[in-house]
Amino acid sequence: MSSAPYSDIPSGKVNTARLYIRLTAASVRAQMQYPASFVMMLLGNLAASGIEFLGIWVLFNRFGTLRGWKIEQIALFYGVINVAFAIAEASGRGFDTFNTQVISGDFDRVLLRPRGAALQVGAGTLQMMRAGRLIQGGAALIWACSKLKISFALWKLFLVAEAILSGASIFLGLMVLQATMCFWTVQTLEIMNTVTYGGTETAQYPLTIYRPWFRRFFTFVVPLACANYIPLNAVTAASRSVPISAFLAPFAGPVFLYVSFKMWNIGVRKYHSTGS
Repeated sequence: MSSAPYSDIPSGKVNTARLYIRLTAASVRAQMQYPASFVMMLLGNLAASGIEFLGIWVLFNRFGTLRGWKIEQIALFYGVINVAFAIAEASGRGFDTFNTQVISGDFDRVLLRPRGAALQVGAGTLQMMRAGRLIQGGAALIWACSKLKISFALWKLFLVAEAILSGASIFLGLMVLQATMCFWTVQTLEIMNTVTYGGTETAQYPLTIYRPWFRRFFTFVVPLACANYIPLNAVTAASRSVPISAFLAPFAGPVFLYVSFKMWNIGVRKYHSTGS
């Protein structure tokens, strides 16, 4: 079954935004039907991410620094990337589990509706339990900002906000690409998880601690360095002069997301029903 001819034609930005809000609100209401389950999953997510930072604290408590980087600087990287990933993971869960829609044939119904397929898939599930990672990452970020006195410089706050939005765009773009592969492979490829979740682990530390080929991959292929290391390195640097690249590099995130959706549209046009 080919995609409906109007499946990805926008019907107006205002109406699209309203529909997105209504779909995500419906998802939130559904999750809140079982508040005890929601609270337990939220606390579990918070504890799991909290253990990660506890491991970092133990590392620095034992060795003091990591190639010259102090714990408050690492906490800044950690907080920014985890807040960004939590936003992407919560809002892009529909793309992360898209293979189940292809296998079951539910995506056929999506294509029959006069709304964009990407909008319906993305807004179908807003995982509120991911707020645990958001809270924990936000706490680490606030602590790092207070230690580094970032709140006293507006340009530093701007770069931190840029880094978060750019990182969220890249992670969401990776989830969209992962879903796009399902049009040809049906099943989600685990190699994408190594980039998505592995990228989260990688970007928690400055890229200078890794090998050159690894740094190039996360700069020019998956541009997490542009979203995290380049702007945050300027934030943590002692110099008052800020390179223009620190402000421009985070735009790689929205560009990456734009390209990902372009690839998604190609996949939608090539899609044929599994016959489920």
